[in-house]
Amino acid sequence: MRATVMYGAGDVRVETVPDARLIEPTDALVAVTRAAICGSDLWPYKSMEHDETGRRMGHEFVGIVEAVGPEVRTLKAGNVVVTPFVWSDGTCVFCREGLHTSCLHGGRYGWDGVDGGQGEAVRVPQADGTLVVLPVDKDDALMPSLLTLSDVMTTGHHAALSAEAGRGKTVAVVGDGAVGLCGVIAARRLGVEQIILLGRYPDRIALAKEFGATDVVSERGDEAVERVHELTNGFGAHSVLECVGLEQATITALRIVRPGGAVGRVGVPQEESIPEGQTTFFDNVTVSGGPSPARAYIEELLPDVLEGRIEPGRVFDRVGPLDDVPDGYRAMNDREALKVLIEF
Repeated sequence: MRATVMYGAGDVRVETVPDARLIEPTDALVAVTRAAICGSDLWPYKSMEHDETGRRMGHEFVGIVEAVGPEVRTLKAGNVVVTPFVWSDGTCVFCREGLHTSCLHGGRYGWDGVDGGQGEAVRVPQADGTLVVLPVDKDDALMPSLLTLSDVMTTGHHAALSAEAGRGKTVAVVGDGAVGLCGVIAARRLGVEQIILLGRYPDRIALAKEFGATDVVSERGDEAVERVHELTNGFGAHSVLECVGLEQATITALRIVRPGGAVGRVGVPQEESIPEGQTTFFDNVTVSGGPSPARAYIEELLPDVLEGRIEPGRVFDRVGPLDDVPDGYRAMNDREALKVLIEF
C-alpha cells in the first residue's frame, strides 16, 4: 500500500510500505477514504532531524472497516468509521474518566509499529474503544465536517471547556488556524455571545466571523493585549483559548485573561515552562488544557454535525489526492492553505 513517510524537516514522501493487516485480536483494519494534514504535523516538518527509516505520518482519518479481529464486538466489515487522533481501549481507569489520551493501553498512530493515518489503510488497535461508527455513506457531503471530529473540532471544544467558556462570558481565541477557528465554533455552541479572535489572515478572519466571532484583534504583543482590554472594559476575557503553542501566543493568552478567569491551552507547547507565573498566581487564573480526549467528545458533537448546526469542515480549503500530500505540507507551512483534506 502507499502511505506518507517523513524523513526529516521538509522531506515528506509518499511511498510503498507494507500492507496494513490485523495483528492483535482487538484490531480493526480500516481502508482510509479521507485523511487530513494537522497543524501539529508541521512541527516535525520544520524541525525533525534526518531519519533513514522515516516516520509514518497522520492521525486524522475516516474510512471503512475491512476486517476485525476475533475479540472485536462493536464493529463489522462495511462500517463507516471515524477515529480520534489517538487509540484507546475505552475501559481503563482514565478512559472511564473521559481522559482517553492517558489510556493505560493506548497509543499514537504512526508509532510503535502502528500505521499512520495518511495512507491507504490503517491497523487500528483497541478498535472497540477507539472507532465510532458513522450513520452515513462514505461519500456523504458531511464527511469533511465528520473528519474534523478526529481532532481539530474536538480540540477546539476541549479548549473551550478547559477555559470554562459559557453563557455570559467573554471568550478570546488566540490563533486563527483550524483549531482556533473550531474553538470559535465551540464557544458559540456553548452560548458565548462575545468572541474575540486574535488573528491576522483575512480569509481566516472572514470564516471566523461566519462561525461566530464578534471582534477581531490583528495586533500582536503589547498592542494585542491593550486592544483586548479595550474590548472588555479593561478587565480582560473570562475565557481564553490558546490554540498555537508558541511562547508569544502563550504570553498573550495569559496577559489577556481577567482575574479569576481561565486559559485553555491546546496548542502543543514549544517551551518547557509557563510564563507569567506570578501574575496569573496572584490573579487566581486557572490554566488548564492539554491534548483533547477526542473520543470523549465525538458522540456529543456528532449530532450537531449531522443536523447541520455546526460546519467545522469548512476549515478545509484545499483538497487533493495522496500524491499531493508533500505539497500540502509545504502549502500549510507557507500559510498558503489553512488545512488540507486528502481524498482516496
